[in-house]
Amino acid sequence: MAYKKPYKPKKKRPEPKPEVQPREVSKIIQWFPGHMAKAKREIAESLSLVDIAVELCDARIPISSRNPQIDEILSGKPSLLILNKASLADPAVSARWKEYYKSIGKTAIFTDCMTGEGISEIIPAIREILKEKLARFEAKGMIGRMPRVLIIGITNAGKSTLVNKLSGTKRVKAEDRPGVTRENQWVTIKNSIELLDTPGILWPKFQDERTGLRLAFTGAIRDEILDREEIAVSLCKTLYKLYPEKLCERYKISPEEIQDLMPYELFELIGRKRGFLISGGEIDYSRTAVMLLDEFRGAKIGRLSLETPPDKD
Repeated sequence: MAYKKPYKPKKKRPEPKPEVQPREVSKIIQWFPGHMAKAKREIAESLSLVDIAVELCDARIPISSRNPQIDEILSGKPSLLILNKASLADPAVSARWKEYYKSIGKTAIFTDCMTGEGISEIIPAIREILKEKLARFEAKGMIGRMPRVLIIGITNAGKSTLVNKLSGTKRVKAEDRPGVTRENQWVTIKNSIELLDTPGILWPKFQDERTGLRLAFTGAIRDEILDREEIAVSLCKTLYKLYPEKLCERYKISPEEIQDLMPYELFELIGRKRGFLISGGEIDYSRTAVMLLDEFRGAKIGRLSLETPPDKD
């Protein structure tokens, strides 16, 4: 009998692997943990206890950092808008925002808890908005009745830091990361006002992809849930569009080098300029991403604003 070789199935030729490159964010970022839903309910329940709400936004992104549900939550309660972290924002753009708010009759104060900018304006502004109500208190014999103020806003806008700045003490826990405050807390400011500090709240769904990106850039969303490399690539694209000169100056790049570069190529160039390399001369993407986000948030690239006022028309 003739010998037969055992049957062996033919091996399939492997599909060619696509070239791996850092990607731009292709999906809308969302972050709405359970404690935010709880905080929203507790804020609504606390409204009857306060006279006015002070809403904090980020001066670099006044639109994206304003929770669109705030007006509904406050239900017509008087409010004061605070644009915090002003020392990180482009002063020329902030000046345009000031004119915009003035033109629409909105009381808005630009503040910075690090430099103290605008802090002294807050309590007088609160008393001015409430002057008629305070006059009614005095007419009823409620002499010395202090205004009760709700502090509200998105995560990492600086609410707790502002409370500490106004009180002159470290009465509430404050850190430069989102989600630190989890419970409401009352703080009295030296026979002047009573503040109710509240947790930061975002909203369940960002309708515009740019909103989620800008909140991620500025640190309002926990870095741990993000792909930092993708966020950093998108930040490169944004800064190249808005502030190419500052980007080139910070990372020692000539305008000719970045001409016609894709965002991920610009990201890689920045990593290479900083010497963030691993074995084989490859870019250390993780280290480059962390550095870019940290330097943007700390204004080391410059004082930058990502949003300008809407057209008045």
